[in-house]
Amino acid sequence: MRILKIALLALVVFSVNTSCYDDKDDNIIDTSVIGGVEVNEINDFVWKAMNIFYLYKDEIPNLADNRFSTDEAYAAYINGFNEPEDLFESLIYQREVVDRFSFITSDYVALEQQFAGVFKSNGLEFDFYRQPQDPNAVFGLVRIALNDSPGSIGGVKRGDIFNAINDVPMTVENFASLLRPDTYTLNFANYNTNGTATVDDDKIESNNSEATLTKIEYNENPIHIAKVIEVNGSKIGYLMYNGFIRNYDEQLNNAFGDFKTAGVQHLVLDLRYNGGGSVNTAALLASMITGQFNGQVFSKLVYNKNLQSENTSFNFRNTANEVGGAINSLNLDKIYVLTTNRTASASELIINSLSPYINVVQIGGKTTGKSQASITLYDSPNFSRENANPNHTYAIQPLVAMSINKNDQPVAPTGIESALEQFRVREIVNNLGVLGDVNEPFLARAIADITGSNRPAPSSMERQLVPLKDNVDANILDNEMYIDAELKVKLLEKFQ
Repeated sequence: MRILKIALLALVVFSVNTSCYDDKDDNIIDTSVIGGVEVNEINDFVWKAMNIFYLYKDEIPNLADNRFSTDEAYAAYINGFNEPEDLFESLIYQREVVDRFSFITSDYVALEQQFAGVFKSNGLEFDFYRQPQDPNAVFGLVRIALNDSPGSIGGVKRGDIFNAINDVPMTVENFASLLRPDTYTLNFANYNTNGTATVDDDKIESNNSEATLTKIEYNENPIHIAKVIEVNGSKIGYLMYNGFIRNYDEQLNNAFGDFKTAGVQHLVLDLRYNGGGSVNTAALLASMITGQFNGQVFSKLVYNKNLQSENTSFNFRNTANEVGGAINSLNLDKIYVLTTNRTASASELIINSLSPYINVVQIGGKTTGKSQASITLYDSPNFSRENANPNHTYAIQPLVAMSINKNDQPVAPTGIESALEQFRVREIVNNLGVLGDVNEPFLARAIADITGSNRPAPSSMERQLVPLKDNVDANILDNEMYIDAELKVKLLEKFQ
């Protein structure tokens, strides 16, 4: 059958690439002819790519190689979907439970920019909570103001609370839409505990201050903070790292060079807001943390049963072209990792794959729970960016491989949680603290453990509230772990 032959030919030139959304009406949807029937060419691309690469192909009957007995049957099937998004979604395995992460985009140019760390933002990231005395009312909490962004330049800082946007009070129904425009005004407030240990009488009180912010094309350096802290004679490296972005691998290695020069004995790796990124960068970071396991397996990627020959190992290294040569390794046998429910993917890979080698002490909340890696597939003869169909800018980012550690263990879909009860904590809403400061609650717990000192008992006024789920200013690559361009080259070389 012609359609199966095309799929098998594409498999021979299996390629991967690194790379959100645009109005799909901007794309000219052309057709091609299969079995004498005109078919939507984007739908044709989506099915063929998923048929070859999708990690859960065996669980989807409509992706079976023998699903269609004739080209006409295949054409009728894909023409049954009005939009490529509808076809793609129909091929996802257990969207709410297993595959929460595969996606399709109508603008792969914007996707590629995000992979490079460029996105439209005012540099603020938020958490949202119900107000204690009115569960329909919402207040926002600035969890981070990114360096050199409109937010930080405008004086907004971590821990700031707001309860209205453009003077409109925030509710469960409207808060996401109020923050959607490129420009808006935050109306700030204070958190009043009323001096009691109970949350029920807490109030969010407007304080008549505000800040007007505009989103820009922002290029985030994921190395938010890298500093050396000296406490009781212990030299502690603190790294807040917000994304595994390949463009900053050399800067990451330079930060570890500074740690090494300073004689750092301990490392606190803050991944609490790191949603993931490059698998290769994760392997480089692991090599910087350690150094004594050169050549050993850090992590493995396992594909669907038709692609088992492409299974790949990522090893610890002492040199890398991406960082300009030698890797600055600390040779540590213990590390502290700070986490929240926004810690995902490549961040979880660090915890899961380092644990068989060194002692990983986790402080904070349970992580997202994502072991799968994805690739960007384009509508081209071998699904690479080169020679992509000029008629549209659709691409798909499906899960294609499972990441496991050297003991073949993936990250549990429920996430990773600290083994020690005293380290299972949420951030304190009314006292987030200053990132990198010795008194910041998460970092203070790590320092207390490192130095053997007693951390002050928590105040009865501290509020560890449960945030609302939201997708405000969500980066399409949040919770993403992707396979890098180098692997594309290696795979193509195998079939030349």
